[in-house]
Amino acid sequence: MYQYIKGKLTEVKPAGVTVETGGIGYLLLVPNPFRLERYISTDVTIFTELIVREDAQILYGFMSESEKSMFKSLLKVTGIGPKSALAILAAATPNEIILAIDREDHTFMQKFPGIGKKSASQIILDLKGKLKPEGMEAVTEIKAADASASYIEEALMALEVLGYSKRELTRIEKKLEKEDISSVDQAVKTGLKLLLN
Repeated sequence: MYQYIKGKLTEVKPAGVTVETGGIGYLLLVPNPFRLERYISTDVTIFTELIVREDAQILYGFMSESEKSMFKSLLKVTGIGPKSALAILAAATPNEIILAIDREDHTFMQKFPGIGKKSASQIILDLKGKLKPEGMEAVTEIKAADASASYIEEALMALEVLGYSKRELTRIEKKLEKEDISSVDQAVKTGLKLLLN
């Protein structure tokens, strides 16, 4: 129904971002919202997918068409819902996911929150050979300029929203504090790497 939304980015939270256009603020659930942090108060174009449930209409947003396409492909897999699909896209680019599927890399796929052995096998079974990495652009890496101790705290909140347990996050918190963190996005990316190792 909605292909994309173009407007001013007004808010970034762990669960998503708000884009204002035509006097209306649209809440978009996106993979790793803090990638967009540096674009607050500027115009952005977010590719969208509307999912209608009995109790809600939810807009999901993506930085590229390839990311949106991967999200839709993952939703076709039995047992994979929007939350799991977002968690996968927060930690890997579409190309990385496609290559892992084509290599039947179960270990890679099981590193995402909510994806166990059964789900990883189902993703590979359903999508192997059906997705092509050629021409799919990687998501642009976005970095904020200011440094703050709160970056790690906000990153841990974002990772919890993605489905990682408090026990997993406690395990990496001390390691994150030893890293040279200069943005929430960097903290999230570093946290994801630590969780996936």
